[in-house]
Amino acid sequence: MRSIRAARLPLALLLALAACAPRATRSSDGAPYDLVITGGRLVDGTGNPWQYGDVGVRGDRIVRVAPAGALAAAPTRTRVDARGLVVAPGFIDVQSHSWDALLWRDGRVVGKVAQGVTTEILGEATTPAPVNDAVQKLIEDGTTTPTEHALHERFRGARGFGAWLDAMDRHPKSVNVGSYLGAATVRAYAKGQAIGPASPAELDTMRRVVADAMKDGAFGVSSALIYPPGSYATTAELIAEAQAMAPYHGTYITHMRSEEDSLFEAMDEAFRIGREGGVPVIVYHLKAAGFRNWWKAPGMVAKIDSVRRAGGDVTASMYPYPASSNNLASCFPPWASENGRLLDNLKDPATRARIVREMTDTTRGSLELCQFAPGAVMAIGFTRPEYQRLNGLRLPEIAQALGTSWADAVVDLTIAERNRLSKITFGMDEKNVAMQLRRPWVMIGSDAGGFDPDSARGLTHPRAYGTFARVLGKYVREDSVLSLEDAVRRMTSLTAGRLGLRDRGLLREGFYADVVVFDPAIVADRATYTQPHQLAVGVRDVFVNGVGVWRDGRHTGATPGRAVRGPGWTGR
Repeated sequence: MRSIRAARLPLALLLALAACAPRATRSSDGAPYDLVITGGRLVDGTGNPWQYGDVGVRGDRIVRVAPAGALAAAPTRTRVDARGLVVAPGFIDVQSHSWDALLWRDGRVVGKVAQGVTTEILGEATTPAPVNDAVQKLIEDGTTTPTEHALHERFRGARGFGAWLDAMDRHPKSVNVGSYLGAATVRAYAKGQAIGPASPAELDTMRRVVADAMKDGAFGVSSALIYPPGSYATTAELIAEAQAMAPYHGTYITHMRSEEDSLFEAMDEAFRIGREGGVPVIVYHLKAAGFRNWWKAPGMVAKIDSVRRAGGDVTASMYPYPASSNNLASCFPPWASENGRLLDNLKDPATRARIVREMTDTTRGSLELCQFAPGAVMAIGFTRPEYQRLNGLRLPEIAQALGTSWADAVVDLTIAERNRLSKITFGMDEKNVAMQLRRPWVMIGSDAGGFDPDSARGLTHPRAYGTFARVLGKYVREDSVLSLEDAVRRMTSLTAGRLGLRDRGLLREGFYADVVVFDPAIVADRATYTQPHQLAVGVRDVFVNGVGVWRDGRHTGATPGRAVRGPGWTGR
């Protein structure tokens, strides 16, 4: 067939074709772009090798990814010279705890933005929606302010999860936000905080809660099976919830029932829930915890590799630190919190004696609490003046300061501080952290909320300020554990793909303009365990939905963040 020459086409057809061709629509002042980034090394999020290039943004979307220099003279409202720097998609934090900040407090989340985070995903274990009386009791637990109570009341009923996402969508914030549905919330909604398997009627309620939340935009169901009342859930209950979300393409993400002595058994349970529920599985903060379990780490990753080879859709997240952090109350046996009566049980002499006895039991098969390495546990979060001197001390040091045993000290302090204390546990091996990070199915999540160092007080885990910068500084530049391109992939497109976010996580035309510009030669974390409120360095610019929220190493005050929703959302 001979070729058709353009010159032979009718003029009317040529004009029609020209009208249909993509072109840069100029704004009223003649500028075709709102933002142009030129001269940088583009690390696009796919894992492909970097290349020099330019990026053009109009409104909230990337409209041009061009060869280097192609946009050098293009008219634009804002021009960013990225010579010597890396330009990448904004980082997605798959495990965030910026609950209050993104709903009603300071939505700038400075500590996260300074690392290049542009999207935060909430939802581990418990969510503040949907609400009924039982969930309200679970959330409050004696610690919720009247303001928070009023906020949570707005999320009552079958579509409360959607109301919560809408409320965060309206709140001024500098990052995008979405969430999983907390399995503890599902259980509390149907059964309160009672121990025992769910009845058939309660399972029906759980399935309905899950399906409604998925239609409202949840990314799936999230469990944390060491914390009451989530720890009361049976495997069958979690499978039923997974089956309820499967038609909406959700994922099951889990803080497994054990990361210590029963690690392999807990992994088998998670895999079974995914297999019988018909959903992919993500393991939160992959680790073999406790020095006596470090030898299990190679077997742990080999187990996931084996499941994947057999067709199991399993991935994991990690933060790049050898220490974890959670509530100090995790030192207590789970039954002590039944029906929300932890403080009452601690105050009862007979019940207290039983709790302390189990807390210190080191016989074979005993519960995995804090008894095997109390010296690895640092207590934080003290608010009462007389206890400020204890902030950052290990449990044996606290016991010595108070003249009692470590277990009795934990009981006394939990009562005095109304169960608001946290702990940092130095329970991982640095070599295992590096080994695990090398697995291609590991994404990055901070397991922390965002803070502003200008107003934050007390101690917190440094991962709140350093997770993403530490990956780029320590594990890419210093230790060569990961390539730059692969590290960016794990913080962007790998996470976006797991979540079903099809228009974020890549530098690609048509995608939302969530972009980070950083210096690979100096990017690093600065936060430490004893001085955590220090911003990461090396991230120069961050754009969220096309708007600069971090420019030249400073927060702009802009709050262009939006709610993001899962693939089952029916509100489009």
